Amino acid sequence: MFDHAAPVSAPAVLAGAEEAIGFVLAVAGSSSQVVLDPQAIDALAQVADPVAASAGQVGSQIKMRMGGVWLVANVRSLSWQEVDGGRILADIDFLGEGDEERLTGKLYHFRRGVTRYPMPGCQVVPVTTADLKQVYAADAQASIGVGTVYPTKDVRASLYVDSMLGKHFALVGSTGTGKSTAAALILHRICERAPNGHVVMIDPHGEYSAAFKGNGALYDVNNLQMPYWLMNFEEHCEVFLTATGSQRQIDADILAKCLLMARGKSRLGQEIAKLTVDAPIPYLLSDLTSIVQLEMGKMDRAGDTAPYLRLKSKIEEIKADPRYGFMFSGMLVADTMAQFIARIFRLPGEGKPISIIDVSGVPSDITSVVVAVLSRMVFDYAIWSRNEAQRPILLVCEEAHRYIPADQGVASSSVGRILGRIAKEGRKYGVSLGLITQRPSDLSEGVLSQCGTIIAMRLNNERDQSFVRAAMPEGARGFLDSIPALRNRECIICGEGVAIPIRVSLDTLEEIKRPASGDPLFSQLWREVGDEDAMIARAVKRWRAQGK
Repeated sequence: MFDHAAPVSAPAVLAGAEEAIGFVLAVAGSSSQVVLDPQAIDALAQVADPVAASAGQVGSQIKMRMGGVWLVANVRSLSWQEVDGGRILADIDFLGEGDEERLTGKLYHFRRGVTRYPMPGCQVVPVTTADLKQVYAADAQASIGVGTVYPTKDVRASLYVDSMLGKHFALVGSTGTGKSTAAALILHRICERAPNGHVVMIDPHGEYSAAFKGNGALYDVNNLQMPYWLMNFEEHCEVFLTATGSQRQIDADILAKCLLMARGKSRLGQEIAKLTVDAPIPYLLSDLTSIVQLEMGKMDRAGDTAPYLRLKSKIEEIKADPRYGFMFSGMLVADTMAQFIARIFRLPGEGKPISIIDVSGVPSDITSVVVAVLSRMVFDYAIWSRNEAQRPILLVCEEAHRYIPADQGVASSSVGRILGRIAKEGRKYGVSLGLITQRPSDLSEGVLSQCGTIIAMRLNNERDQSFVRAAMPEGARGFLDSIPALRNRECIICGEGVAIPIRVSLDTLEEIKRPASGDPLFSQLWREVGDEDAMIARAVKRWRAQGK
């Protein structure tokens, strides 16, 4: 510690934004310490510039000169020290550096990372609004504006599209903080920037159809028409197998043998020399049941037929259940794989670059299988089209903790495995992953750590806060203390998608572009009466018909 350094004098009120407010005390790699003069900080509060006025607070930025370069740092934490009548000790994280304009001393050409560190005793100066405009200037990179940098009203906060999508992103925030609206805002801006893009959004609650009526293709159980034969063997097992333990492996072996024979019966299957059980070849469900029946007839003892009966009855049950019609209908046996890919992945986009897949009407026991098939189709298409002109696809997964849970691990289900694989390898093949969740601590840690950009809204739960803190880069730690104190429609963005970590007030989205996720107004709705009998009758009718 360098306690012998003399205290700095308080700056003049008007020139406060240009005066020194402290000095560097100790330097240690990414994190260092500076001493701030409390009188200088008090005087800054009178300055008209809101950025300079907040200098010295946790989460604010300060700068220091080294030769012809300005170093920019973030204040992580503050403590009081009884030296020279009292002074403030601040832990700082270096964010980056920018060149100094010789005549005016202004900062320009900002870049992330520091090449030269300051010496102890170097003066510390508050960052101004003009500096922030340079720091957050989007340069020539493709970017989307999503709001304004806190506490300014005119410094635009931009996300670098290529960096954000190239290394995946996560949007986290407690219920009611404006998370769905923030997701809609980002996706709308991406669609405006790339009207011929390819975005697939998994929507488990049917919220986003209202937001993308104008510029999206909307799919639900009524028009999704996803052929059952697109499932690979693992996904078939999740749908058709009911046994557990050692019996499950016996059933799986029987299903593998019968499924391969059913796929081989089709004209397409006969054209392939070495057909595998995973190949997306159309087959008839009736062929599969008749092959199971045939194989069962070869059994000598009655006890040996139990696995065949289990399998046959499950297939027939799913065939007969109208809730599964969007996937297991007899109409879906034709080879429509190319049309399905073109439709769902928006190839071509035709001015509607986003597919909203509303899975709220899908029976809960196969929801994860439907999401697994869609996710795997995105990844497999990217792999098998490597020799073609590249068409990158963004896969956005709302309520991601449902599909990639932390407690069971990624390997517990087909959807967890494929999303985990996309998180690790998708970047190589042009597949980007966007995860949206209200419970980041319930999300697999390995998958969250693969997200290069984290957009954090208010998190009320302490476990969630510490989980996000662990996933964020070092330089953003100073911002994390403000996560519980964020207002609605405010967020902290850090990682690849921004030049340095920032706190953002998000833009207001037009009513027509917002998702249908508003909170009910109990005080108002509980005053309304009338027509209850008819409402109940209509609801019961839909309930019994399962929405059909």
